[in-house]
Amino acid sequence: MGPQPGVALTTYSTKPRGGVVHTLSLAQALHRQGCGVHVVALGDPGKGFFRPVDVPHTIVSAPQGGETLEERVFAAIDAMADWLDENARRFRIVHTQDCISCRAAARVRDAGAPITVLRTVHHVDDFTTPALINCQHQAIVEPDGLVVVSEQWRSILRSDFRVDATVIHNGVDPARFGPIDPARRARLRDTVGATDRFLLLSVGGVEPRKGSVHLFRALGRLRERMDPSPVLVVVGGESFQDYTAYRDTAVAELDELGLRLGDDVHILGPVSDDELHGWYRSADALAFPSIKEGWGMAVLEAMCADLPVVASDLPVFREYLTDGVTALLPAAGDHVALACALERVAADAGLRASLRSAARDLLPRFTWDRAAHEHRRLWGL
Repeated sequence: MGPQPGVALTTYSTKPRGGVVHTLSLAQALHRQGCGVHVVALGDPGKGFFRPVDVPHTIVSAPQGGETLEERVFAAIDAMADWLDENARRFRIVHTQDCISCRAAARVRDAGAPITVLRTVHHVDDFTTPALINCQHQAIVEPDGLVVVSEQWRSILRSDFRVDATVIHNGVDPARFGPIDPARRARLRDTVGATDRFLLLSVGGVEPRKGSVHLFRALGRLRERMDPSPVLVVVGGESFQDYTAYRDTAVAELDELGLRLGDDVHILGPVSDDELHGWYRSADALAFPSIKEGWGMAVLEAMCADLPVVASDLPVFREYLTDGVTALLPAAGDHVALACALERVAADAGLRASLRSAARDLLPRFTWDRAAHEHRRLWGL
């Protein structure tokens, strides 16, 4: 048997959320560079990850049930800790990607395992119970080192938690989002009635930090201003937290806005990697009006698919996007400004072409190979 890998990358899920995409993409780049890396995730070992993975990995059975978020979080920490306790000596470094796996790794380290625990903080969740707020706090102050994916979150951790972090930006894999057969594009557009309507794509599901309510309200304004009015397709939405109440409230507002679910708005939920690729290549623009983001990986993914982007004027987006050049950045949470930006991009083919061209120039700055090199430098490998 050859030498065991020296680095474990751990994540709380096997589903298509940003942190999981980050973990798998980084692991694949490290593997290509010859770095001994092993991905550990909570999930269903029988189902595997949402996309093929050619990196050594283990899927730890995720606990089932739990009536509350608090119960689910602490059960997940226990499950990850049990696996790490049995396997920690295989690794010199356990680099965690979320508060669940971080708390588990820190517990095993503190019990005597000879591991260094690092964590990438993608963003800080808006927990409401004291136990979960404390859990998240500990998952930021307990690690031996921290990574963030933007300067904005480095600043937030300094001010709110009095800790420092190393900034390593996310990457993107252009090969995942290349051109598709025009016939497939036409079929996808036809399924949502967008044969002759402008097609907006939203990635991340219907949840508070994605600004979904503001996007629906902006679309309502566009229905009054544009003929034909745009179609919105919403994909994604895998989350450890339950946003059913927010989603139900947002969808209930569609009637008041003059919008019809299944006609003007299509909420498709989680989709496969291949389906996501298809929608990126079939839409006319990405609508990504988040009110809170760690980075916003969908922005770079859309750009790889030659999709012009309308995002939000958030500090994290301003780190790599320029309003009017690489994207349109209306004020976050302002559905009127968002509607104006979406109308501009829908009405102006020249603007769309300019945004696509500038995005192509931006993309080479953000590769997973670069991110892998920066992680190896951090780890001393």
